[in-house]
Amino acid sequence: MKVMLHEMSWTEAKKYFTKNDIAILPVGSNEQHGPQNPLGTDHLIAKAIAEETAKRTGVLCLQVVPFGVSSHHKQFWGTIYISPKTFKSYVKEVCLALSYYGVRKIVIVNGHGGNRCALMEMARELREKGIFASIFHWWEVANKLLPDLFKPEEKGHAAAEETSVNLALHPHIVSMDRAVDEKPRRHTAQTEGIIFSLDTVDYTSSGVFGKSTTASAEKGKKVFDAVVNGLVKHVNLLKEAKIEDLIQKHRV
Repeated sequence: MKVMLHEMSWTEAKKYFTKNDIAILPVGSNEQHGPQNPLGTDHLIAKAIAEETAKRTGVLCLQVVPFGVSSHHKQFWGTIYISPKTFKSYVKEVCLALSYYGVRKIVIVNGHGGNRCALMEMARELREKGIFASIFHWWEVANKLLPDLFKPEEKGHAAAEETSVNLALHPHIVSMDRAVDEKPRRHTAQTEGIIFSLDTVDYTSSGVFGKSTTASAEKGKKVFDAVVNGLVKHVNLLKEAKIEDLIQKHRV
C-alpha cells in the first residue's frame, strides 16, 4: 500500500481521503550542523521519522518542507532561512489544502527547534478552524525515553545525539573525521532568567554545541527506533480520536 502522497495517482489519493481524516507532514530546515553533518540534517531526520511512521500506521505522508526559521545560523555558509511569518503561512496553507479533502487531523513531524513558535501559532489558528494539528519533536521524545543514552553535553545542536541519528540514517553524508567538540561560549551579560536574541556564531565557532566526536550509528539507531515507536503510538491514538474531542470547544 502506498503511503507517500507524491507517489500516488489522484485516484489513489481519492481512495485514501474518502476513508481517512489524518495525514503526516514533516518539516525541518536547511542549516549548518557543524563541519561533520549535512546542512539538511533537520529535514532529513524529520522525513525519515515521518515516512517510517507512515509505513507502520498506514497514514498518508506528505513531502518534507525543507526550509525553516533559521536566520540565527546564517553566518554559516549554506544556511537557507525564511521568516517565521512566511514559514507559518506556507505550512498553514498546506494544511488547509489537506482539509479541502477532508483531513481534520495533521501530525507535524518537526526536525528544527527554531520552527516551534511559528508552528504553535499555526496549530492554534487551525484548531479554531476545526483542524487539529499536533507537533512532534523527536529530541524531546528521545530525552524522555532514553535519558541516559547521551550525556548533557552530547545533546546540543549538531552534537553527538543528532550526529548519531545521521550516522544511522545516511552515513555516506556524515564526515566524522571533521567532527569537533566545542563548549558554547557564555555571553558576558548572561545572568539567570535572561534570554538573548543572539546568533549561533555568538556561542560557537564550529556550529557544534557540545561534544560530537562520540557519535555512533548504533546509538543513532536506538534513538530512531525509540522516537518512531513513540510517534506511531501517538498517530494510532489520533486515528481513533473523535474530531469533536480535539477541536476548540464552544463557549461555556
